[in-house]
Amino acid sequence: MTLIYFILILGIVVLVHEFGHFIFAKKAGVYVYEFSIGMGPRLFKFNRKKKVKDKKGKVTYVKDETDYCIRLLPIGGYVQMAGEEVEVDENIPEEKRLQSKPWHNRFLVMVAGVMNNFLLAILLLFFIGMTNEITLNSTKLTEIDTEKYPTLQEGDRILEVANKKINNYDKLALELTVEKDHPFEMTVRHPDKTKETVTITPVEVKDENGELLGYEYGFGLDGDHYHHDFFAAIRYAFGKFFSMVEQMFFTILYLCTGKLSLNMLSGPVGIYTVVGEAGKQGIMTLISLLAMISVNVGFINLLPLPAFDGGHALFLIIEKIKGSPVNPKVENTVHNIGFILLMILMIYITFQDIVRIF
Repeated sequence: MTLIYFILILGIVVLVHEFGHFIFAKKAGVYVYEFSIGMGPRLFKFNRKKKVKDKKGKVTYVKDETDYCIRLLPIGGYVQMAGEEVEVDENIPEEKRLQSKPWHNRFLVMVAGVMNNFLLAILLLFFIGMTNEITLNSTKLTEIDTEKYPTLQEGDRILEVANKKINNYDKLALELTVEKDHPFEMTVRHPDKTKETVTITPVEVKDENGELLGYEYGFGLDGDHYHHDFFAAIRYAFGKFFSMVEQMFFTILYLCTGKLSLNMLSGPVGIYTVVGEAGKQGIMTLISLLAMISVNVGFINLLPLPAFDGGHALFLIIEKIKGSPVNPKVENTVHNIGFILLMILMIYITFQDIVRIF
């Protein structure tokens, strides 16, 4: 079942992302060669029939130009459009090439995949909020080790960890990960509205073989619980979405500044393991994981780096500022170099995932 869940989750995320590029390209009148889910050898292909009316109103059905494909490896996908390549395809009319379209159409085509991923995540979180009891604030303390922290109280709310402001669980989880192997200061607000700063000393938790399982901090977390209703679900969906985006932003920032190691990242193998654990906890955990992965994929693609959607959008912004397109050969070279570096990073991350398993 883990393999099925893995293929479904990645397949849905990729399908939604690529469909964003595809539908905006089609709406703009761009010729699309291929809409593909997965990478590697092609397993399946079809062409749909589209309805065409002539001047007399007679309806005929013709084969759509796009090949719809399923490929072997469920780790990506792509939409191949006329006008993306350096060499001009003279078989395609100029007005159907991407580079001939107005700036706003090209920009929307580039960012549509990210928009779709974010929209999918919000809809999934809204569904969770409507069908389950939800927690809107998860920074309230409970189960406090009073021997270590006698001044902390049930109902205290965490305001800061190591001088970093905390307003949601995702940010708290990230900051605890950063500070996990050394004492740090934590500021809380008591129920009487007074504030206090205490020093938290994480304690390693190991199994019988001495393998590190995690850390204990001397307290647990509880939240403000609400039974599902429409407005609470909306609040939960958008609140959780923005907290996930914030967590991704600071994760990338901490990776760049060295506060987090690249070993914290996971590739397909690591995701497969996480999906397996989520599958044991039920369908709602899988849906929550699907929302998180969709946010992550959207955020990563939004980064203004070569080979990402954000990198393509950056070149369009440069074009807008300078008043003329960037040399296609230069842009293509930059994206190719970025893609090679991305593949090297993926190989490294996958290797680390395999090492962690064995």
